[in-house]
Amino acid sequence: MKRDFLLVDGYNIIHAWPDLMEMTEVSLESARQKLVEIMSNYQGYHSHLEVIIVFDGYLVKGNPGTAQRRHNVHVVYTKEAETADHYIEKVVHGLPRECRVRVATSDGLEQLIILGRGAVRMSASELLREVRLTNEAMREKFIAPPKAKKNVLMDHLDEQTREKLEKMRRNEW
Repeated sequence: MKRDFLLVDGYNIIHAWPDLMEMTEVSLESARQKLVEIMSNYQGYHSHLEVIIVFDGYLVKGNPGTAQRRHNVHVVYTKEAETADHYIEKVVHGLPRECRVRVATSDGLEQLIILGRGAVRMSASELLREVRLTNEAMREKFIAPPKAKKNVLMDHLDEQTREKLEKMRRNEW
């Protein structure tokens, strides 16, 4: 089965989403973990999708870069002197043309480059909207209780008892 891919420019998304941006004031690591958690939930609902989150590691001296699978998403920290944009461009270029590839970033130049390589661009706000819609769909499907019909006491009483209670209610007894 053909897989779809969603490549996420991690720091670009963190700095574009208000909740994650606020988290960076306390801990950048917490914001990264939260993004991974959010995207893991998103991928869990969209099982046909392969999610790759890419974080820049280009300023970290001697950084060899890492790639690991966390939950059900791939998390990549680029090596020294390699930007997330460059890594994403390489991945997009290396994927088969028949794969549907989307790249989530609000970096205008990056969007132009990936469009030229056959990928579909997605802004940070578009991804946030999709994540929210997915969360609502999951809530409705898995969490929200099914609509139950009213469970009224009167529906479970015999006719004679119902009549007596009705008379009491009307002060006719």
